[in-house]
Amino acid sequence: MRDPYEVLGVSKSASHADIKKAYRHLAKKFHPDHNKNDPKAASRLAEINAAYEVVGDEDKKVKFDRGEIGADGKPRFAGFEGFGAGPGGFGGFSKGGAGAGGSRFEFNFGSQGFDAADILSDLFGGATRRGAGAAAAGGARRGGDVVATARVSLETAVRGGSARVVLPSGRTLDVSIPAGVEDGKQIRLRGQGQAGPVGAEPGDAIITVKIAPHPQFRVEGRDLRLDLPVTLYEAALGAKVATPTLSGTVELAVPPGSNGGRVLRLRGKGLPAADGKPAGDLYVTLKVMLPEATDPEFEALMKKWRDGKPYDPRKGP
Repeated sequence: MRDPYEVLGVSKSASHADIKKAYRHLAKKFHPDHNKNDPKAASRLAEINAAYEVVGDEDKKVKFDRGEIGADGKPRFAGFEGFGAGPGGFGGFSKGGAGAGGSRFEFNFGSQGFDAADILSDLFGGATRRGAGAAAAGGARRGGDVVATARVSLETAVRGGSARVVLPSGRTLDVSIPAGVEDGKQIRLRGQGQAGPVGAEPGDAIITVKIAPHPQFRVEGRDLRLDLPVTLYEAALGAKVATPTLSGTVELAVPPGSNGGRVLRLRGKGLPAADGKPAGDLYVTLKVMLPEATDPEFEALMKKWRDGKPYDPRKGP
């Protein structure tokens, strides 16, 4: 692996604040959300995360600068003499003090470690959340959870399917999307989070579903909203108007004398029932549209109404 300082573009003497600032800049620059057409962005982000895991953690930075751990964060075994029991025994080596010529190295498997993706919560909503702690005194910590977003079409949310997500580490997962899923629903994938310390189970991946904008329908929870253009005579006289729904076109009864902006409801035509919740409704807002082409007869009729039967729709009660 490359030198972490080189990856982040900072000097060895850089302060913790400067290292963090450099990491935030690079993580935002190379995040796959901003580089959808660059297949190398994910691997570059993974390299940036790995570098920050080492020199962004003050304890690991000290060990790296002293040569006790490598660029991958793993201990370097420079010698094997003088291993002894007691305070300096295996699982807690300390540098020096193992007798004449002896050499012992600090080596703590139970350390909490460092979670670089924490910072990504400020950038993309993709972050890690720490495990709940040791299961018992001396127990191994669970790996951190990771959070990411799955953006799906309305059709996928309705019928179900799969979506590919990019984790903060740059790793990709194909997530199964259940039929009828709501916008903002969270899906937990066990064991797909960060690896725990030696002997500990990995964390989970928590995926938040986001439904992409649709050219016709707007999603509000389990309900949908639709703007439906109608003619002046359909609004005035009433009519049955072909209206799109998720399950196909239906005829909507427009009552006589309907004003533009009137909302009509089609029960059960929203998102389908799921997770014990009933199907949502489709709310249709009427938009009265005048003829596109100029028509002398229509204009004459409007002038006759204006002069003979004026009214003020903006007049207050």
